[in-house]
Amino acid sequence: MSDTNSFRNASLPPGERAALLLAEMTIEEKAQQLTCIQPQSVLAVGALNPETAGGVLGNGIGQVAPLTSTGGTTPQQVANEINLIQRHLVENTRLGVPAVFHNEAIAGTQAPGHVVFPTESGVAATWSPELSHQMGDLVRTQMRRLGLRQALGPQFDVALEPRWGRVHETYGEDPYLASAFGTAYVSGLQTDDLANGVVATGKHFLGYGASEGGLNSSNVEAGSRRVRDVFARPFEAAIHVAGLRSVMNTYSEVDGVPAAISYELLTTLLRDTLEFQGYVSSDYISFQHVVQRAKAAVDAAEAGRLGIEAGLDLELPTPWSYGATLAEEVRAGRVDEAQVDVSVLRLLTTKFELGLFEQPYAQEHIDMDAVRTEGYDIANEMADRGVVLLQNDGILPLDLAKQPRVAVVGPHANAASLQYPAYTFPAAREVGLFMAAGGFNNMVGVEEHLPAADPSNKKPLEQEDWVRSEYGVRGLSEELAALGASVVAEPGTALLSELEDGAFERAVDAARDADVVVLAVGGGSKWFQGERTEGEASDSLSIELPEVQRRLIDAVAALGKPTVAVLVVGRPTLFPESLLQANAIVTASFNGVGGTRALARVVAGAVNPSGKLPFTIPRSQGQIPIFHHQRSASGYRSHTPFGNHYIDGPATPLFPFGHGLSYTSFEIADVAVTPDAITTDGEATISVSVRNSGDVAGAQVLQLYIRANTSGVTRPEQQLEGFARVALEPGEQQRVTFTLPAAQLGYTNARGGFSVDPGRVDVFVGGSSDDTAVTGSFVVEGASRPLKSSERSYFSTVRVDAGATSSH
Repeated sequence: MSDTNSFRNASLPPGERAALLLAEMTIEEKAQQLTCIQPQSVLAVGALNPETAGGVLGNGIGQVAPLTSTGGTTPQQVANEINLIQRHLVENTRLGVPAVFHNEAIAGTQAPGHVVFPTESGVAATWSPELSHQMGDLVRTQMRRLGLRQALGPQFDVALEPRWGRVHETYGEDPYLASAFGTAYVSGLQTDDLANGVVATGKHFLGYGASEGGLNSSNVEAGSRRVRDVFARPFEAAIHVAGLRSVMNTYSEVDGVPAAISYELLTTLLRDTLEFQGYVSSDYISFQHVVQRAKAAVDAAEAGRLGIEAGLDLELPTPWSYGATLAEEVRAGRVDEAQVDVSVLRLLTTKFELGLFEQPYAQEHIDMDAVRTEGYDIANEMADRGVVLLQNDGILPLDLAKQPRVAVVGPHANAASLQYPAYTFPAAREVGLFMAAGGFNNMVGVEEHLPAADPSNKKPLEQEDWVRSEYGVRGLSEELAALGASVVAEPGTALLSELEDGAFERAVDAARDADVVVLAVGGGSKWFQGERTEGEASDSLSIELPEVQRRLIDAVAALGKPTVAVLVVGRPTLFPESLLQANAIVTASFNGVGGTRALARVVAGAVNPSGKLPFTIPRSQGQIPIFHHQRSASGYRSHTPFGNHYIDGPATPLFPFGHGLSYTSFEIADVAVTPDAITTDGEATISVSVRNSGDVAGAQVLQLYIRANTSGVTRPEQQLEGFARVALEPGEQQRVTFTLPAAQLGYTNARGGFSVDPGRVDVFVGGSSDDTAVTGSFVVEGASRPLKSSERSYFSTVRVDAGATSSH
């Protein structure tokens, strides 16, 4: 083998192969490895575009953006088109370096013909990270089959601002919960050996879920403690527990510096402090944001110089500041080529670790019928576990055989398509059709690469009809009918607007004539177009339900009928007083293929609800921000000498973080905390008994909270540090033991370092953040123990002993 091809020697370590390849590259070839193209720029129908492919791909390319976001293709077409581009790169470029094809993946593989899982807030409501791992494992298999090797997900943003439209894409408000689910998903995607996995991309670094005013991409003001101890925690856990290989920057400025060009964030914090070894992928058109929105650079070249110096390795989705622009900056002496080499080496090393040089292609033949059905078991289980019962006076579960007339009214009465939010393929299809019809939108990076019009002149199915046909799903009223209900369905209103004349009155009349009313209301998430209450760049001044829905709720409540409210939302929402008059309230996020089915099964009692809220639901808009881990001197748990917090209402939430009821009852008792004192390198165990004291089988999520009392810093009044979902038959009791290492108690101390410090640790265990049934404490003794990121513990361990009884 010649020296020039020695990087092809598969027996060499990936890093060594990458260095050998780097040594053979021109600056133009290096710069192209640091950027990406939209595939439509080089594709024609069934072939490469001969007029563009050579010029665009002549010096190679680092990555290719999704082929799956806006088209109506099949899995086989996606794989075929990936192979067209990849084969050209391997066979017709000087060095034959394959590209990484990336894809959105927070709710599954965002591609035609693939199952759609719940969005992340729906996943988090299950409090079952093992399902997140199973989902990641399947998505890995699906992506590799299609030739996709980088997943843009999970989303690690800790959502503290409910007006922000992307809350539903997150695991909620708690850094521990986000860490648990995100790390489980990353481990499923990447596996222990990247040669069998896909690169996971944690996004968005950092603080995106707490932007000013709840506005997408706005500035984030946060001190070093919130940045490290809250926002960075999920990323840090995934780096050290699951080996997270890529991080995506936020659009926001953090303390006035755009994240894409922040050395403080991308190098000092991410690499030096958190010990990240992977590469940083830019969010789409981040450098354009730096120049045009943030006005922190004068042009593309300056933004690129700042980005490469800060530690941003890969520009997505098209070359603007990197590629030819960056190569010219190097040749002009304004950028040190050694800085470029650092980023290129990171990306090439990953390509070798992925095994791309040995197997760069998608699967040649795909069984589309098999692909279409896989994963429904996981998705349905997630949806079932993600339904949260907020209140119930005993009306639920409904005995449908004894309810001759059930009226399902509201915009979610029969709308299966509302279960598919932004960052799912149905939403991508909808915005693609909107753009293809000439609609204006701001979906970054795709405007100039829209597919040609359908030459068959066959009109595409309306979204609702297409979703039902594509995924075999039904609306809520139809799911209830399938379970034995005699149903009349009347939407009454759209999400935001009136329907045709008489629709509102028909809904009220249907409710008046019914024995029981299912009031199906809530929100909807879309990509930049159509009626919606949530979604990217779809933020809101108020988190109230839309006015037209509030009028419908008022009208139904005035009838005095037995009413079950079903609320489909992906973020905290204000409840009108008339909604709280309902006999029961059930809520769920946008839960994909299993969404309406799970809601019906819970209402009818086929599933005993076990979901828990991943966020706090406020009473009033004026309480924002409100979250359970506010510091001891802040928020509704703070102690005030004046007897109240607000003069015009309570400060407590309407429904606290972790809340969720069941059709059975549970007793949590008999806490044991051992030992009484531990050292800063020791561990404590917290054991409790949980018993199903009701008449039906059910599952309770035991939640472990602590308050660490340390010198010089105000800590959170409580913070989640463990949880366990325990399924119990009637009368069954189990003993649950949490083991909590002292290294899990690390925090940013009064001197700005990171340590475990001595002090009393108060312990609370219960069924929600406000339902702490049992309490205890232990003491951490000894000198302060500094912790490097790799020395931290991120999760407590849990042991469940079936049939165990108390040791006291």
